[in-house]
Amino acid sequence: MPKFMQQSTAEARSFPDRRFCVAPMMRRSDRHFRFLLRMLSRCAVLYSEMITADALLRGPRQRLLAFNRQEHPVVLQTAGREPSQLAQCAALAEQFGYDEVNVNVGCPSLGAQSGGFGACLMAEPQRVADCVAAMTARVKIPVSIKCRLGIAQKDSPESLQSDESLHELVDLGCQAGCRVFIIHARRAILGGRFSARDNRKLPPLNYQAVYKIKRNWPSATVILNGGIHDLQTAKQTSEQVDGVMLGRAVYSNPMLLARVDHIFYGRPLEAPVTRRQLLGRYWRYAMNEVKREAASDLRPIMRHASGLFRGQPGAKSWRRRLHAAQQSLI
Repeated sequence: MPKFMQQSTAEARSFPDRRFCVAPMMRRSDRHFRFLLRMLSRCAVLYSEMITADALLRGPRQRLLAFNRQEHPVVLQTAGREPSQLAQCAALAEQFGYDEVNVNVGCPSLGAQSGGFGACLMAEPQRVADCVAAMTARVKIPVSIKCRLGIAQKDSPESLQSDESLHELVDLGCQAGCRVFIIHARRAILGGRFSARDNRKLPPLNYQAVYKIKRNWPSATVILNGGIHDLQTAKQTSEQVDGVMLGRAVYSNPMLLARVDHIFYGRPLEAPVTRRQLLGRYWRYAMNEVKREAASDLRPIMRHASGLFRGQPGAKSWRRRLHAAQQSLI
C-alpha cells in the first residue's frame, strides 16, 4: 500500500484544497473507481456519481453511501428540488463521513428534466438558494453547487438565457451559505433532439464566463469544468480560477493522476508506480471486496481498470487478458 494511503482519517479530512477534482460521472464514479484513483493521488478531490434525493431517502442507502475511508477527501453529489429532502441528504452525507455535499444543478438528462432537478434548476435560482440554505442549516460540512452557464429550452438555441441567470444563482447561493461553485463551461440545451451526451459536446465552451464569475465573486471558490483533456491544459486553465475538474479524460486514462500531486499541489515526485504494480494492487483490492461481499463477479470492480494501459504498446492484449482473468472467476 502506498505510504500516503496509510494517513490518519483526521489528516485526510482536513478539508479540500480543490485545485484538482475528478468529476462525478454516472455509472463510473463508484467507490471502486475512487479507490483506484486514490492509489495514484493523495490530493485530488473525488466525487461520487450523482445520487438523487429520492434514491438516498427511499433506497438502499448503506450500499449507495458506503465508501472506503482511504478515499478522503471525497464528496457526495446529490440531486433534487425539495429543500427538506436535500437537507436530509446532507445530513446523511455528514453521518456517513463525506467531506462535502454537492448539489447537482447541471445534469441535462431526460430523467433530470422529468424530475425538475439538475440543469432545470438553472431557471429557478431562488429554489436552489432555498435548498442550499436548508442544507447548510442542517450540517457543518461544506455545501457546494455544480452547475452550467445557463440553459436553453426545447431545441431552440436562440432561447438561451443571459448571463444574469448564472450570476443570480451564484449571488443567491452565496447568500444561502454556499462558497464553492463548480461550473461546467457550457450551457445546457434541454429537450428536443439534444441528449445528455450531446450536451457534453455541442454547446460551445466559454471559459471567459467562468473567469468572470471568479472576478465578480472573489471570495467564492470557483472550479472550472468542461473540455479539459490533459494536465498541461488543466494547469493553464486553473490560473484564473481556484481549481479544475476533469471527468472522462481521467476515466479513460486513470494514470493522468500520477502527476497531479506534483503539478497542482507541489508535492515531491515519489518513485513512480508502474501500471503493472497498480493493476496488481487493484486486483488484490477487488478480490478482497468480492470475498467481503460474498460475490462471484469481479467485473463491476475491474471494469474501471481497463484504461490503465491506454496508449501503451499491447494495450488491447492487456485488456483481453484482464477480461479473461475476470471470466475465469465467474
